[in-house]
Amino acid sequence: MLLNQNTLLLGKKVVLVPYTSEHVPRYHEWMKSEELQQLTASEPLSLEQEYTMQRSWREDADKCTFIILDAEKWQAQPGVTEESCMAGDVNLFLTDPGDPAVGEIEVMIAEPSCRGRGFGTEAVLMMMSYGVTKLGLTKFEAKIGQGNEPSIHLFQKLHFEQVAVSSVFQEVTLRLAVSEPMRQWLLEQTSHVAEKPYRAGSAEPH
Repeated sequence: MLLNQNTLLLGKKVVLVPYTSEHVPRYHEWMKSEELQQLTASEPLSLEQEYTMQRSWREDADKCTFIILDAEKWQAQPGVTEESCMAGDVNLFLTDPGDPAVGEIEVMIAEPSCRGRGFGTEAVLMMMSYGVTKLGLTKFEAKIGQGNEPSIHLFQKLHFEQVAVSSVFQEVTLRLAVSEPMRQWLLEQTSHVAEKPYRAGSAEPH
């Protein structure tokens, strides 16, 4: 969505930046992995299709995407490219026309060296906080492949509860309703996050 195209969110372990055309080649390389295709229930795309997808993700009002960067690597030296710091992505889909306050959330830590380091947890917390404060969301849903134990565990750790299992799609659905205490907890968990303007001159061509 265009709302976040000029937003950078700086956390402790990760930095969230808008998904731009600069990130597509690395993303495309990731998605050649059969493991990632299986975990994300994705079909491989050509590079050209990936660029088209990136444009639609940027422009569609019902999709909010951030690329996850390794904060330590990103801050280590000036002039380092974002592509070389990419760890994965985190997404929100506003797909329920009957309830604009519900967002489907998903996270992928694609870079093997970045797994198991808390990147996914912080990215999800930051995205949920963004969804609550900027998009007015009060409910989150996560649909995860039954075999993706690390991702299921991550969302359960963040108080999501399993509400459905689909043997047809081989996926588990988890949900979280953001009560007032949960909202306060979420804002406390992300109180360290700084929102900054995304770098000048990085706006995508229309």
